[in-house]
Amino acid sequence: MTYETDLEYCHDAIKHGSLSFHAASKLLPRDVRESSLALYAFCRVADDEVDLKQDKVTAVQSLIDRVDCVYRGQPRNHPTDRAFAHIVDRHDMPRALPEALLEGLAWDAMGHRYDSLNDLYGYSARVASAVGVMMCRIMNVRDRDTLARACDLGVAMQLTNIARDIGEDALERRLYIPQQWFHDAGLDPEAFLDNPQPRQVIRRMARRLLRDADRLYIRSNAGIAELPVRVRLAIFAARFIYAAIGDAISQNGYDSITQRARTSRLTKGLLVAKSAIYTGHSLIGPSCAMRYAPPLSETAFLVNAAADPAPQTKSWSDRFCDIMLDLKAQDVSASPTP
Repeated sequence: MTYETDLEYCHDAIKHGSLSFHAASKLLPRDVRESSLALYAFCRVADDEVDLKQDKVTAVQSLIDRVDCVYRGQPRNHPTDRAFAHIVDRHDMPRALPEALLEGLAWDAMGHRYDSLNDLYGYSARVASAVGVMMCRIMNVRDRDTLARACDLGVAMQLTNIARDIGEDALERRLYIPQQWFHDAGLDPEAFLDNPQPRQVIRRMARRLLRDADRLYIRSNAGIAELPVRVRLAIFAARFIYAAIGDAISQNGYDSITQRARTSRLTKGLLVAKSAIYTGHSLIGPSCAMRYAPPLSETAFLVNAAADPAPQTKSWSDRFCDIMLDLKAQDVSASPTP
């Protein structure tokens, strides 16, 4: 089997399994698109492996073994594994990144719930930001500040997903809304799962998730603007189209239980045009001041794994000694020759 054949398999898998990403990937240059399809196909396989299998423990262990085989240079004889192994080698993909994704999927398998918004950030970092950081590696982005903004974008997208899927998740007795929010509202989470209804208190929780997502979308703008020009259009389009899902939820009165938020083709087309305008700017409005904001504490480990090593800087005392030596050298050179 050739890499091109494996890529064709990945392309078909994404085309039928993730229409949104398949459409957005068309905006990427060919070399980035091919690696991205291989990455997303492997992520899709991993997600389905855990989500669809009854034996969750075996499913998670199988994924761990598959990643281990990839990093030993002996991927399983499957198109997605072979294609993923190719991009791991080509882009020097740190192992901590796919392992973070698997950890998040394991939390899903355990039916993990999250006490606070910060705990939810930690989950979102693993299942979304880790993929965004792997995309950065594919795009040859290693700058810490840009990686931090990619993590912001991943968390924002995942919060949007959670707000959109409240009803669907409840039917599967999955709950991602922070438990503390339920306690503060005097609402029993189990009672909600027994009879999920779009009560006002639940709508307020969806709104709260989306407001936080909006804050992180704005932070992400400056990072996207620092990506190579040839990939900016696709990433801005993904960012705006995902944020538009939140707008659709708002238009539905934040009811994500009896309604499912959708964006029309016309809306997507207009957002791609908006993305083209943003692509031409190096920094976007007030977000330029956020470029150097530190990463969320829950995503810092991803930035540390993916970034180029920070340059070694001397301490102030060492720098001061250097300055004094330079001054002394200048005094000597300026002194008249006896």
